Amino acid sequence: MAISISLVLLLVILAVIFLRNGGLKISHALVCALLGFFLAGTSMAPTIHDGVGATADLVSSLHP
Repeated sequence: MAISISLVLLLVILAVIFLRNGGLKISHALVCALLGFFLAGTSMAPTIHDGVGATADLVSSLHP
């Protein structure tokens, strides 16, 4: 759960930065948000969740 909240906060921060810099229009952000909601309801959701979890595990296991 902590990884999901952290990832959501990171994506919100990036979206706000892109909106402020003019690199992302509100219509584009809405389309991306709707895509996320629709993907969450499909059979691909567990695969995406597992992929994000595996990537987070990989990143957390790296030691500089």
